[in-house]
Amino acid sequence: MTAVIDKPVSKPRWWAAPPRPAWEEPPSKAGLAGKGLVLTFACLAVLFPLWIVVVTSLSSRKTIDEAGGLVMVPKGITFIAYQELLSGGQVTRAAIISILVTLVGTLFSMAVSVLCAYGLSRSGSLGHRWILMTLLATMFFSAGLIPTYLLVQSLSLTDSYLALILPSAISVFNILVLRGFFMGISQELIDSARIDGAGDFRILWRIVMPLSRAVLAVITLFYAVGYWSAWFNASLYLNDQDMMPLQNVMIQLVQRQEAPVGLSQAIRTGQLSGLAIQMAVMVMALLPVAVLSPFVQKHFKKGMLTGAVKG
Repeated sequence: MTAVIDKPVSKPRWWAAPPRPAWEEPPSKAGLAGKGLVLTFACLAVLFPLWIVVVTSLSSRKTIDEAGGLVMVPKGITFIAYQELLSGGQVTRAAIISILVTLVGTLFSMAVSVLCAYGLSRSGSLGHRWILMTLLATMFFSAGLIPTYLLVQSLSLTDSYLALILPSAISVFNILVLRGFFMGISQELIDSARIDGAGDFRILWRIVMPLSRAVLAVITLFYAVGYWSAWFNASLYLNDQDMMPLQNVMIQLVQRQEAPVGLSQAIRTGQLSGLAIQMAVMVMALLPVAVLSPFVQKHFKKGMLTGAVKG
């Protein structure tokens, strides 16, 4: 009698399509072609402007003058714009300020949001229902710009880096997503940890947060992108130009056509093109988000959908 040996089931390749349900009809060739055309057009619509920005930032003044502005086809690559920007001066200082504000602000926002979401996810916590209703009310009603400015001014936060962090430190939406994810964690795990003598902070640090890496990565990216891209608080609360972050310097370059300190002489002598400087600053502002987003992309589905559905 011949023995039947089960063959191991091979995992699908990463490029292969996921298994299709039995009730779903296979796509037609016309449908696949249409989807391919739409996706190709969408990718080109996103990548083509970025290509122009990067190529223009790497072009010489002669190439930009010959193209009459933005460069689509590179004719020689030069990094003089980036060398000048990173050699010290307003742009370098603004980039350092943006990095520090993003790091400190993200850590502060995540710490407060995680603690708040964990407290609200425990049904027996003191006043959690009233606190939750108060937070929800702030999503629909706000004091407005003038009261917020008067509050920041009364706290002596103007011309302070804290004004770039505290007014927008907490997002109720992010807290609700974290709360929904924390509520989905098995209560038996938490009860067993309490029986072993663990307190709330130890349970949060040793059990809840390791099981919530996906949603924590997504919310961290949300906060980091928000701090990195923020410019309104700086324009409202900061009067010292030396304290301005990178986004505000980019606005000065693009809208007001003002050259950063230390580069105006190079532009006047013809060594640099003002347009190349503008595009280089844009690339510097977009680079961190473009680099970090692919690493967090895999957590979006699990982190956001699970937290939203269970909340």
